[in-house]
Amino acid sequence: MQGETPERDGRRRRSADSKRRIVEAMLELVREGSISPSADEVAARAGVGRRTVFRLFSDMEGIYTEMQAIMRDQVAPVRALPLLGDTPTERLHALIDRRVLFLEQVMPVALAAGIHRHHSPQLQADHLAIQTELRAILFDVLGKDLAPDPTSREALDAILSIDMWRRLRLEQGQSPAAAAQLLHRMTDALLQAE
Repeated sequence: MQGETPERDGRRRRSADSKRRIVEAMLELVREGSISPSADEVAARAGVGRRTVFRLFSDMEGIYTEMQAIMRDQVAPVRALPLLGDTPTERLHALIDRRVLFLEQVMPVALAAGIHRHHSPQLQADHLAIQTELRAILFDVLGKDLAPDPTSREALDAILSIDMWRRLRLEQGQSPAAAAQLLHRMTDALLQAE
């Protein structure tokens, strides 16, 4: 900025650094299993005061919004993985492998955001955008010939959802490899029933 004093520039950098540390602390806590960490827990992990958390973020929703933005950046390489295969079925199974990497990485954040989503228009909009993108990718891979029945398409979307992944991993206690194998088997069974 023109006319920016060194003192003001230093404050901006310290604020940006504190903001980054707060969001990273929140991500760490969520990944460790604390689905709804308090502002005090986040502040302690980030090495800042509670007042700093609320000075930089008007509420916890702001932290969740920033956290989701960071997660989108972190999973971008997974989303960019090519869907290799000579047939639509092979490409669908490549999509499952890619989706498993994505779901395993985002599940802790998705669980935490899900707790607050019902009263957060921003988190609702982010969730809808992600779901819309995942459906579009799946339906693009399916094309017109693979699972042409709309009911089968919806079933595949459900099979490959974060909800199914959460159930397999947390409620049924499956390892990532076992859960991935189950997704492949459910997909094959559905396609063979067509």
